[in-house]
Amino acid sequence: MILEVAVLEIIEGQQANFERDYKTACQYISASKGYITHSLRKCIERGNQYILLVEWETLEDHTIGFKESPLFKEWEKLLHHYYDPFPTVEHYEELK
Repeated sequence: MILEVAVLEIIEGQQANFERDYKTACQYISASKGYITHSLRKCIERGNQYILLVEWETLEDHTIGFKESPLFKEWEKLLHHYYDPFPTVEHYEELK
């Protein structure tokens, strides 16, 4: 299992619109091969910052399977115009 971590900074004043469109966009990521689960958290100290956590079966399920799919194009269309700057996305593996 791979954990994708994305720190999202949303254009000030667009938080409510982002949250609304995020709810719609969830159908696209959750339909992707290798998707396990995800959650979005809002920062308490900075009202326009969020963290997106997505669990994938493999790194390639995210970086190739989702990012090169029509599902990603729909996700991108709904959400990417809210980001400023574009988010940093990193992947983590669990230590056993």
